[in-house]
Parts: sequence; C-alpha cells; structure tokens
Amino acid sequence: MEQKGFVFAAEAPYPQVKVKCMNQMYAREMASNIGACNSEMSAVSLYFYNSIIAGETYKEISDCFHKIMIVEMHHLDIFGRLAYLLGADPRLWAYTRRRPIYWSPGCNQYPRQLKDLLQNALRGEEEAIRKYKRQAESIRDPYVVANLQRIIEDENIHVEIFQTLCRQYL
Repeated sequence: MEQKGFVFAAEAPYPQVKVKCMNQMYAREMASNIGACNSEMSAVSLYFYNSIIAGETYKEISDCFHKIMIVEMHHLDIFGRLAYLLGADPRLWAYTRRRPIYWSPGCNQYPRQLKDLLQNALRGEEEAIRKYKRQAESIRDPYVVANLQRIIEDENIHVEIFQTLCRQYL
C-alpha cells in the first residue's frame, strides 16, 4: 500500500495465525491488544476520526490516516484470532485484575489541531511498539511472537510516516 513515497505496511508476509497451545495468560495479552485503551481498536477508531478531521484541507494526511487505519484493522484481526486460539473470547475488552473491561471510544483523545493530531498518533504508535516488544520478550509461544514481531515492523513504518508528516506540516 503506497502513497507519494509512503509504504504503509512492511513487505514481509504476515506469519500464519496459529498458536503452540492454549494459554490464558497469553490470551489476555492478545485481548489487551484488541480492546485496551492502548489497542488496535483505539488506533482504528482514532485514525478514522483523524482522517475525517484532516479532510480536504490536509488531503495527504487524511489519506495517510485512512491507509494506516486499514493496516491497523488487519492487526486487530490477527490479535483477535490469536486471542481466540489461545482461549479468550475475542470481544473488544481487556482484563484488569482478572475482570474484563470493555473498550470505549473514551479511551482516545480527539485533538482537532493538526499538530496535536499528528503528535497524538505518533505517541500512540510508539506506545504500541513498546507494548508489543514487552509482550514478545515475555511470551514463549513462537507463533505469537512471530506475529508480534511482524506487526511491530508495520508500527515502526507508521512512526516514520507520522514523523515525516510532522516535519513537513508543522
């Protein structure tokens, strides 16, 4: 997926979505990637909003948010299928002290100024990378780790895109 020199996802194929065996601890980690405040659902919903706010005034930025949102939707699907295979119900929720807490649009900040909009998206991508790296270091299922590492590649590309847009527009 390209636009004016931007590539929105790494070229490497995604690993097969499978797990070594069911594991409730890993399942909860994947559920948090679906429906915590720092999750793919938050990214999808925020980038949908940002794409509309950037609109025609900042068409290039709007298009970037839309295309990154599509990649994040693919990540959401991968994490949902991993959570299910690991033994979790893949709802839009995360576990806090063993209790499920449903995802809410209130998780997101909704800046309307271009600078805040881009910087907020950049911070979210960086937080996701830290979270997925931490998970990849602690999870011992090679299939789950392979998917986390592949998704991190995409998130790194998104960081580069947002950094480039910040330099160009701010």
